[in-house]
Amino acid sequence: MSLSDPIGDTLTRIRNGQRAKKGNVVSPASKLRENVLKVLEREGYIRGFERYNLRPGIDELRIDLKYNEGQPVINRIKRVSKPGSRVYAKIKDLPRVYNGLGISILSTPQGVMSDHEARDANVGGEVLCQVF
Repeated sequence: MSLSDPIGDTLTRIRNGQRAKKGNVVSPASKLRENVLKVLEREGYIRGFERYNLRPGIDELRIDLKYNEGQPVINRIKRVSKPGSRVYAKIKDLPRVYNGLGISILSTPQGVMSDHEARDANVGGEVLCQVF
């Protein structure tokens, strides 16, 4: 099955899993999804993830969701740049999410990184999503 927005699909799976109080969710695997999940793990929004082989040629990602005192760590996760409307930001124009309490995840020439890392590396790029 072909998806027009694989990042949006993964974010929706995470959002729905946390609303249902699931321990983990499963998503089809890709390098871009893996890189976004690495940023979420580094920033402390998910416990971790694991790539495993479902059958030959088909891999999946098992994403371990994180909760704090029974409440999801991710309060809001929003797709910014969509397939029909790409959003790019220069280093000066990088948006601050909830005055720095949240993060934006960017796809830059140096790889996928959070807005904090992008400011340190002095690079801009496509704003994939915002997490709070």
